[in-house]
Amino acid sequence: MRHMIDIAELSLQEIDDILTLAKDIIAHPEVYQDDCNRKKLATLFFEPSTRTRLSFESAMLDLGGSVLGFSEAMSSSAAKGESVADTIRTVSCYSDIIAMRHPKEGAPLIASLNASVPVINAGDGGHNHPTQTLTDLLTILTEKGRLDNLTVGLCGDLQFGRTVHSLITAMARYGNVRFALISPAELRVPGYIKENVLEKNNIPWKETEQIDEVMPELDILYMTRVQKERFFNEADYIRLKDSYILTTDKLKNAKEEMRILHPLPRVNEIEYAVDQDPRAAYFRQVQNGKYVRMALMLKLLGLR
Repeated sequence: MRHMIDIAELSLQEIDDILTLAKDIIAHPEVYQDDCNRKKLATLFFEPSTRTRLSFESAMLDLGGSVLGFSEAMSSSAAKGESVADTIRTVSCYSDIIAMRHPKEGAPLIASLNASVPVINAGDGGHNHPTQTLTDLLTILTEKGRLDNLTVGLCGDLQFGRTVHSLITAMARYGNVRFALISPAELRVPGYIKENVLEKNNIPWKETEQIDEVMPELDILYMTRVQKERFFNEADYIRLKDSYILTTDKLKNAKEEMRILHPLPRVNEIEYAVDQDPRAAYFRQVQNGKYVRMALMLKLLGLR
């Protein structure tokens, strides 16, 4: 039995196989509409979510399966003090596959060690978000036609942004990828990502606090919000939350073929006028999330 806890667990061939399957689902959805007939997905979301939870549920429904679960910890027995291990053992009795989001780093790993069905990490604290990374890779591939020979700018909260950590880990494995890390000093990429991923693999990267400084060279601009829920000090959040706001004016020096991604939700880091720019790919990115999760569930269930 295979789980999906960390994007680093997948080989490049496995990632490419998932992306290829997702692209075929986009092209031929009718071929897959009954693949998960009588299969049940359990969505265990101990932390709020809109896109991730609903995309998992939509994905399973489009595959002909059904969904059960909860959308907040207080509506589960976690509110009574039940452990993650016991919750997973219980839910494994009722489902064929589990998607789990949890505010504590490592909770999905604990779940996978106690599950009798495949577990998918749908985000754990500020650590990892592998299915968002697969979504990002599919979006970059469909928008740019490649996953190598790219300069990727990551902007905003790079310290607590689990989507950023996962994306760097995945894209560092493709050829000739360079990173521009754009953030306030307090929200820089953690040292373990720099040391274990970027420096270990000799990936070119640079840090800057000025988005204008690197905008002309970017092929991908990955915007993120400053996450209030990751701060212990509200004063620090208020001071940093408006550090980077992408406007149409700031895009004047960007490449015409550059693409803007964002894992969403957006607060105010991208002005609404940018939505009309053809380079804005974040809502196409949302759509891709459903297809890549369809492909991943089919692979983990051994159906494709």
